[in-house]
Amino acid sequence: MSDLVAKATLDRRLAEIITPVIEDLGFELVRVRFMGGKTKTVQIMAERPDGGIEVDDCAEISTAVSATLDVEDPVEDAYTLEVSSPGIDRPLTRLKDFEMWEGYEAKIETTDLIDGRRRFKGLLQGTEGDEVLIEIEVEGAPVTIGLKFDWLADAKLVLTDELIRDVLRARKDAGAVDEAQFDEIETIIDGDEET
Repeated sequence: MSDLVAKATLDRRLAEIITPVIEDLGFELVRVRFMGGKTKTVQIMAERPDGGIEVDDCAEISTAVSATLDVEDPVEDAYTLEVSSPGIDRPLTRLKDFEMWEGYEAKIETTDLIDGRRRFKGLLQGTEGDEVLIEIEVEGAPVTIGLKFDWLADAKLVLTDELIRDVLRARKDAGAVDEAQFDEIETIIDGDEET
């Protein structure tokens, strides 16, 4: 289990319990986090193996996971269960995510310093073995570097107009977005919205 999917010990325990439930329903676990504080929350991000998830799917996962967590009882206190899609500026938690989103801008943070830095921002260039490839700027020139997947502490896509447009277009092509709604959003992205 990658630390990006489940960081803390409790997150890992939750992932062990809920991954089979989510996979039996035909989905994949993207990330699980237990959030403490006044209102304790178990946040689950999931999607279909080919990407995407709908509201009804989240409700189905929530019902099944809730029943399993009631039996296993890994969280001592009362908590709220949240199931959602990874979103457009999604976390990248699995090696395959870095392949799927090749060509898009991402922010990556490493656990330890690499060449004097922990934060890297640039265009994803896929993977090679167990390394994530990212094109970054070094002294004004683009350079592709490899970061071992195990070195990563955090990684997510950067919300850009191109990313939003491509995700919405893919959802539209899959029939998941109402045509009129898509055109309205595209108009806003292109900056042509009438005020």
